[in-house]
Amino acid sequence: MSELHNDQEQPLISHLVELRQRLLHSVLIILVIFLGLFSFSSDLYMWLSAPLTALLPEGTSMIATDVTSPFFAPFKLTMVAAIFLAMPFLLHQAWAFISPGLYQHEKKLALPLLFSSIVLFYSGIAFAYFVVFPLIFGFFTSVGPENVAMMTDISSYLNFVLKMFFAFGIVFEIPIATMLLIWSGITDSKSLGAKRPYIIVGCFVVGMLLTPPDIISQSLLAVPMWLLFEMGLLMSRLKPSSATDSDEENA
Repeated sequence: MSELHNDQEQPLISHLVELRQRLLHSVLIILVIFLGLFSFSSDLYMWLSAPLTALLPEGTSMIATDVTSPFFAPFKLTMVAAIFLAMPFLLHQAWAFISPGLYQHEKKLALPLLFSSIVLFYSGIAFAYFVVFPLIFGFFTSVGPENVAMMTDISSYLNFVLKMFFAFGIVFEIPIATMLLIWSGITDSKSLGAKRPYIIVGCFVVGMLLTPPDIISQSLLAVPMWLLFEMGLLMSRLKPSSATDSDEENA
């Protein structure tokens, strides 16, 4: 009985050891990228704040209301940038950990989805920076009273921008989530298509919760969400073939 108990414990221990190693590798690559970017932290913040500073009135600038903000704001930005840049490696580590337990047809499906999720996440961030920020900052800087100088705190700006990055990065994963829901059998494209009016309303509710309280920002998030949902419905028709009997026998 003791030998059987040891045999059952050994796989669990080996999995935990492998998980620890992959987590250590992930932390190490983030640290390496962070150290490489740290000397450029001020330049990174200047690049990040460009959509707003380009629209500020002449003679105004961003401010720091906290003594530590000039250091911690670029520091926080550099850490988040390191995580973003390390995302392909982090997802590869996760894939390497779970792939041994997948069927062959599941591996063929998961790899394109993994690559697509990375591309869509970065696409969401790029869309926020190059399309959304110029529009909403242009709106905010144009509607204020003439006798009020707009001087944004650097920490508040960073928190706002990172929130928008995460929101758009996750929202751009909607096609992947839609395809997985349909391919897994939880629902089907016809049922989701019938719920389209509710989904559109839900998109605007999410846009209202994740963006500033103006119709422009909400629409800039809600409309892409709806279009990405439609894209997921369209791509879900390319459903892969089901598992073969040989896959089940080899499991």
